[in-house]
This record gives sequence, structure tokens and C-alpha cells, in this order.
Amino acid sequence: MQFNKNTSWSFCLVAALALVATQASYAADSAAAKKGDKVTVEYTGSFPDGAVFDSSENHDAPLKFQVGSGQVIPGFENAVVGMKKGEEKQITLSPGDAYGDRNPKMTQQIPRADLPKDREPKVGMMLVVGAPDGSQKRATITEVTAQHIVIDLNHPLAGKTLKFKIKLIDIAS
Repeated sequence: MQFNKNTSWSFCLVAALALVATQASYAADSAAAKKGDKVTVEYTGSFPDGAVFDSSENHDAPLKFQVGSGQVIPGFENAVVGMKKGEEKQITLSPGDAYGDRNPKMTQQIPRADLPKDREPKVGMMLVVGAPDGSQKRATITEVTAQHIVIDLNHPLAGKTLKFKIKLIDIAS
């Protein structure tokens, strides 16, 4: 568009404001996620063999979290930093960037006499156990004998390499 001496000032002002608004909208859409932003992502988590262990499709809504708050595993959070709205990426995380290495000290043998008598323990069964600090931890039964059971307090995904497909849906400050 060309402006000349016959172009009204109000029209010029409206055109200039529209241009500024368009540029601001473009800048907001092209902004990259950074620490402190609240982001919304869709994701699929799988093992290296392709078996899916979790997906935002299995939940009522995409995942929302604040970048830098520690609400998600470190490698996932770090992967979102720098992504732009609508961007997709695939990442592979070593155990150290995910749920950590398995800690053998987090397994315990418990006498069967100490267990409630109303349920028969089975390998793979999840339990909630009280910690000395009063908190409750999830544990998985990994072994059952006539005399005892073995529980594992490690996260079920500890020690595993994980793959994620991530799509950044939204960024809010």
C-alpha cells in the first residue's frame, strides 16, 4: 500500500496498529519455551523396542507443567526448552535423564508373617508401604516364597532407556 498526502491520518494509524498487532502475534507464536513458562504437550513414551508405556492420549487432556519446576523427569523437561508452539520432536533418554538407575538398596525382604492375611501376595502386585519419615511409597512385589516376599521401591521405569515423541501445543508465561 502506498501512502500519499490524501491518505487520512486515522487510516494510517489503523494500518500501523494492525501491523504492530500482526508482528506481536507472530512473535508470540514463534516464541520458544523457556524456564518459568507453563506449557501444554502431547506425548507418547515408549521403550526402545517400540512398546508404549504411556501416552497423553490415555489421559483426559494433554500434559501441562511449568518448565523448570521439576514436575516431570529432567530429560523430558530439558527437551521442551527451546521448542516452539506446534513443534514436534523425538528424544531418547538414558536412565540418568529419566527415573534414574536402579538402586539395589531399594529392595527389601519382608517376612510373610508381617503381611496382612486377607490377600495373597503375587509377583507384580503393587503395595503402598510406610516410610520411616511418615511418607508413603509405592513398591512392587518381585518375589514370593513361603517365608517372605521381596519388594522393590525403585520407580518401575528406573534403569530403563525411554523414548518420547513430544508435540508442544501451547506456551504461557
